Amino acid sequence: MRGAGLALFLSVALALDGLTHFYLWNRLVAPLFALGSPPRLAATWALVALALVLPLGAIGSRVLAGHGSAFAWPAFAWMGLLFLLLVLLGAADALRGVLLAGARLAAFGASNDTAQGISAWLAASYWRVASPAALVVALAAGSIGMAAVRGTPAVKRVTIELPALPRGLEGFTIVQLTDLHLGEILGDAWLRGVVARVNELKPDLVAITGDLVDGSVQQLGPIVANLAALNARLGVFFVIGNHEYYSGVEEWTTELRRLGIRVLRNERVTVGEGDGRLEVAGVDDPSGARFGYAGGADVERALSGYNRERPLVLLSHQPRTIDEAALHGASLQLSGHTHGGQIWPFGYIVALTQPYLHGWAKHGGAQIYVSNGTGYWGPPMRLATPAEITFITLRPAAP
Repeated sequence: MRGAGLALFLSVALALDGLTHFYLWNRLVAPLFALGSPPRLAATWALVALALVLPLGAIGSRVLAGHGSAFAWPAFAWMGLLFLLLVLLGAADALRGVLLAGARLAAFGASNDTAQGISAWLAASYWRVASPAALVVALAAGSIGMAAVRGTPAVKRVTIELPALPRGLEGFTIVQLTDLHLGEILGDAWLRGVVARVNELKPDLVAITGDLVDGSVQQLGPIVANLAALNARLGVFFVIGNHEYYSGVEEWTTELRRLGIRVLRNERVTVGEGDGRLEVAGVDDPSGARFGYAGGADVERALSGYNRERPLVLLSHQPRTIDEAALHGASLQLSGHTHGGQIWPFGYIVALTQPYLHGWAKHGGAQIYVSNGTGYWGPPMRLATPAEITFITLRPAAP
């Protein structure tokens, strides 16, 4: 049964891959080059090769785990450029449809030479202009996006005001890291840079809100070991993201605890002393139910018995747990998962599945901050959604 499901998935994926690249051929090659000409043949074979890049990249990065960046990087880079091309060419298709409908409507029932001329140009020459324009814009946007993910992410400073914050917690600082997606592309040197930047900030607490890895402990353990060097006065805390379930959640839980990181699995702890005490809770990712983990996120269990006179920060990978967090009295939820959309305009799709895409928001009696993410997944690029190391300072709310 499992083999049949895998075969169906691969068949659908390969069919979509083929149809997508045929669409590109129909828009980028067919209108620009004469039938049988050497440039047309070269462009056609180039698209065939690019159609093979995605499946070969996926296979190569898995078969050569730990040494598959030579496959992963070009595959994911092309995935990002492919997305941009599809968006731009799709928009050009829609514009052509609107212009063609308008021209035909203008020419309906009367002799309108201008409208007929527009219709003829749209039928014969539109893609000779639109196709190169879309390709140039996609390459420019992709280059900007890839440049945006080079080096260590910038620090984003955020001040959050919490009602009745005790005097001992005024100015309390939290560094949030999320969605690092360590794997074939983001590795040892990059993570060491992130750790160094965090330590420069001297936070009271570090919160890692899931999707740390894309690979097993055996593959990525030596890289993740860099996190043992994180310095925070009250410790480093971690909650499970959906990608940890793909990568071996129990093994990673054990490994992170071995590194001195407190993994919160639907539980709560108190940190600090006296009027500087803060409640910190963490829940598993909601997708855990699909992997047999009794429903995944259990906010009620994590916040059970919580003294609401003290502020509570809930770590939850996905923003969609905010309804329960507010219901059970959380002061602030820190989340990731969305990547802020990562590549504009993909955020509009992500926003259909999550109540908040990025940034700060008030939700009932609670507040939420959703980070754009510290790393990225898939295409090594970001457009209009910069990666961040979030430096949060807590202040008492004005009466």
